[in-house]
Amino acid sequence: MVAPSKLALTGATGFIGAALIARLVGAGWHVRALYRPRTGRIPPRLPGVEWLPGNLEDQGTLNALVAGTDAVIHCAGVVRGACRSDFDPVNAAGAGRVARAAASQDRGPRFLLISSLAARMPQLSHYAASKWRGECAVKAAAENMRWTVLRPPAVYGPGDRELLPLFRCIAKGFAPLPAGTDRRFSLIYVDDLAMAVLRWLEADAGYGQTFELDDGCPGGYSWDTVLTHAGRALREGAVVRRVPIPVPLLYLVALANFAAARLFGYAPMLTPGKLREIMHPDWLCDNRALTLATGWRPTCGLELGLARAYGKHLPG
Repeated sequence: MVAPSKLALTGATGFIGAALIARLVGAGWHVRALYRPRTGRIPPRLPGVEWLPGNLEDQGTLNALVAGTDAVIHCAGVVRGACRSDFDPVNAAGAGRVARAAASQDRGPRFLLISSLAARMPQLSHYAASKWRGECAVKAAAENMRWTVLRPPAVYGPGDRELLPLFRCIAKGFAPLPAGTDRRFSLIYVDDLAMAVLRWLEADAGYGQTFELDDGCPGGYSWDTVLTHAGRALREGAVVRRVPIPVPLLYLVALANFAAARLFGYAPMLTPGKLREIMHPDWLCDNRALTLATGWRPTCGLELGLARAYGKHLPG
């Protein structure tokens, strides 16, 4: 087991990054965290955290970020966008730059890329392809470095904004979902993901491997099982009504959203590519390889995770 020391973290101000900082500092790690400066942004003062202003385009800043560290965790990512150029600067090129900065150090730190399960199917969307290209960039840059890739499925928990609209609807008793959706998928609670990172650091193992991970539910979830668990956690067992949305209508909305995003210059969430991801029939994970390498096991199932994340205090 490796004694805690200093590590570098990107994406520290995001949903997953905040959970990582809490776990890492709690375990005794000193975290040097990159943040993008902007007007009015003042990163929180946290014991054990050194904030470094900069961005993923500045190789000099990245060299300073990783200097003298024992491990580097690249967590920064873009999830909203209309085209390849919206995703690649962070998800692909950014990952490669951070990996090159780490690989250039005399005492090469270990490198962990937090990717996405979507990278398994890069043909589905610009986002999925950018995550796959990011993995390739890390592997190319880190030929002589101890690297590992984690591919989590959909992550939920306190601070999540991507799944929050769905859980708000569920808390009110209904769930707008694609019609005929009987696909299966995995999920993971954000703190379980953070614990997986901590176990990877402690085990000092799993190098040169790509791991998928989830909450350990056998066979994953269907939307019906999600609604059952969510009804217990968020509505004291009351039934959640599924509101089926015709898939052709969803594609029309996605196309309109895509066109509006190009016209008005905003980063959309629902696009044809994102809908292809949603409609893909198999997003199941298997934890066995990661457990064998690090000893990590998930502890938080969906019902408990939803109660912890949202409970009766779900924003309206």
